[in-house]
Formats: sequence, C-alpha cells, structure tokens
Amino acid sequence: MMHLRRWLTSIAAIPILLFTIGPGPRWLFCSLVSFVSLVALYEFLQITSPRLPRAVGILSFTLCLGLMASAYRGQLPLTLGLFPLAMFLLWGVHLFFYASEGSHSIQDLGKIALGFIYICLPLSLLIVIDRQPQGNMWIFFLIVVVFAGDTGAFYLGRFVGKHKLYPAVSPGKTWEGSAGGFVASLLAALLFSLLSSLKQPVLGMLALGACLSVTEQVGDLSESMIKRAYGVKDSGTLLPGHGGILDRIDGLLFSIPVLYLSVS
Repeated sequence: MMHLRRWLTSIAAIPILLFTIGPGPRWLFCSLVSFVSLVALYEFLQITSPRLPRAVGILSFTLCLGLMASAYRGQLPLTLGLFPLAMFLLWGVHLFFYASEGSHSIQDLGKIALGFIYICLPLSLLIVIDRQPQGNMWIFFLIVVVFAGDTGAFYLGRFVGKHKLYPAVSPGKTWEGSAGGFVASLLAALLFSLLSSLKQPVLGMLALGACLSVTEQVGDLSESMIKRAYGVKDSGTLLPGHGGILDRIDGLLFSIPVLYLSVS
C-alpha cells in the first residue's frame, strides 16, 4: 500500500512539474518554489523548534518570501545580502521580546539560521538557475537525475540491500542501495544528455550526474540525521507515501548549489 501511495503521489505531481518548470509562466515557477520553501522551512522548524515564538516564525517566513522575490527579480547580490539581514532582524526580535528565554532563544536562532542556509538559500538559487539560458532544462536535468537516484536507491536497497551504509543515522540505507542510486543517476544523466535539447558533452553530463548523485545521497543522510536526533520518522504528511515536503527535497537541497556552480 505504501508503494502504491508513493507512485500515485509521484504520478499526480509529474504533470504539475512538467508544466510549471516547462512552458508555464516563470512567476508560477517562482510561486511553486516559494511554496515548497515555506512548507519545508515550517516542517524543519516544527521538528527542531516546535515552541518557536509565533512572531519569530511569521517573520522568518516573510523573510524567506523576500529571498525568493529578490531571486526572481534577478538580484543575486540582494538575495545574498538578505540572508544576514534576516538573521539580524530575527536576532533583534528575540532580543527585545524573548530575552527571558535564555539559552533556548540562542538555540532557536541557530536553528532558524540553519533552516535558511539548508532550505531557503538553495531554493532561491533554483530560481536564479531558471533565469539562465535553458535554465528550465537544467532544472529538469537536476530533478530527473536526483529522483532517479533516489528511486534506484530505495528499491535496490529494499530488495537486495544487506550491508548497512550508516546505521547510526539511517538504519534502512545500505551500500547496495547507494550503489544502485548512483548507477540510476548516471543512466538518467546519459539518457537526458542524448534526448534533451541541452547540447553538452556526454562525459561532462555524466560527471555532473555523478556529482549530483553523491550530493543527493549526502542530503538524504543529513535529513535522516536531523529526524533521528529529534525522534521523528517523517518531516510531515503532505505527500502520501513520501512523508513531508522536506523528505522529498532533502537530496535536491544539497544538489542545487552544485548545479548552480555548473551553469553559472
């Protein structure tokens, strides 16, 4: 049943992604990325800081939207400059309204900063990539390679996996699954380079696919570490069969900066 829900959710999401990333208006793509960023940040804060003051939470979401808007307008320096500004504003709110919280206040600030670095900055770079020549095709490449690797790792690890990859962080992941995900990513990169309009050397696309596969798996393990530290199985319940938004994009978050550096 879990596999059926997983596939039904994926099938339902494919047309939305195809239209939004492809021929859809770019404001719609930015809106989708902004929505994903807000939900993922909410899930992250619910896991790490469930008692976060309401005013700080609202301000953090507002600043996240400002980050996405500046990226959409093509103002990368402003996008990067908004990050320290956001941290200073949140610090100020804590200082004047929640100073009595003591060390918990400092811990929450650290978690909010991590949330911005972990979630909001990479997703804002995705909007910047979209503004590059053939940016939407590069985003398709990213999603195909990362999700192919995630799917390959999940099923190969489930059916033939025997040797644990990192049991202290994620007991279910195996070396066999990791290898299967890597091969699946390479195959996806090869097929995409041969069939898409991206006229790039095949070896270069394979090398990029390999890098994206590695960062995707590190991102997956990193989110598993966060959930294990707080005793949480899934980041949310929004996506049946997958968990939360953060569960679905954890590998993408680590892979987006690699793609950005490759196409900029």
